[in-house]
Amino acid sequence: MIELGLTDGSLIDELMELTAQSLSCLEIQEHFNIIEEIGKGKYGKVLFVTHRFRGTPMALKVMPKVSTKLQGFLREYCISLHLSCHPCIVGIIGIAFQSEEHYCFAQELINGKDLFAVIQPKVGIPETSVKRCVLQIASALEFVHSQGLVHRDVKPENILLLDHHCYQVKLADFGLAQKRGSLIQFVTGTLPYMAPELCTVALLEGQKEVTAPPLSVEPSLDTWAFGVVIFCLLTGYFPWEHCMDSDDFYIEFADWCRKEERSYAEQDIPALWRRFSTDAMEMFGKFFDLDAEKRCLVGEVKVYSGKSWLKMLHSDE
Repeated sequence: MIELGLTDGSLIDELMELTAQSLSCLEIQEHFNIIEEIGKGKYGKVLFVTHRFRGTPMALKVMPKVSTKLQGFLREYCISLHLSCHPCIVGIIGIAFQSEEHYCFAQELINGKDLFAVIQPKVGIPETSVKRCVLQIASALEFVHSQGLVHRDVKPENILLLDHHCYQVKLADFGLAQKRGSLIQFVTGTLPYMAPELCTVALLEGQKEVTAPPLSVEPSLDTWAFGVVIFCLLTGYFPWEHCMDSDDFYIEFADWCRKEERSYAEQDIPALWRRFSTDAMEMFGKFFDLDAEKRCLVGEVKVYSGKSWLKMLHSDE
């Protein structure tokens, strides 16, 4: 594995150029048996297929050309290929091609659900399962960041389960991944996983332009989203809808974060957060530091993994 540091940021560009030069033209049904559709989203769909001649099972990510730029497809494929050697990142088989209407690449077939599908609303999943998941995802994200890249779409839907009890998970979907230091001019809409600095460049409904300066893509964006994922897994709900002044839940938490000396007394902690232990609140305080430059790295979760996160633990498996 060649390390992609900030001084070697051209590696992905070189991989993209080489892939573009060798991108075969194939029709999906001539070379693959389509078993079933196993995923669908704005990007396109994921098909469970087998190779017609070799019988190899795989997942084929299929993106319509009418809504997918060639450069975007090449970037996602090459970043995914570069990172797929990590055991907690979905593997890429190394097959990329275009059909008349689609861009496609193949990845390892994972038969399990995504993490979102097993979160019980308003309950979450058992704390021991949460810790198993987040330690693996932290390892994956540490590797992503070590390669000078930022995932930018960390959420339970992009964490795939290899079993029913969350013993092994893999980070997936690098469609929004970018090199660290890339500039974001604007994003459309807001999501609960988006850090407050990312919300400043959100183009909201009815707006025609964003007045905030472009935002540099940094690992701290993934740290914030990772913190929201941990909250969701432990509770079964989001801590807020978006990190903006119009969201009372966010403002209440942000006001608590801004205090010079934070009180961990139950009456001083925002209501949604009172189920958490002092150790967990200390951890969340680092993950959700309002100053992106002071925000901790994702690996900080390891420091707290041996401590209780909930005051009253959910029943375990």
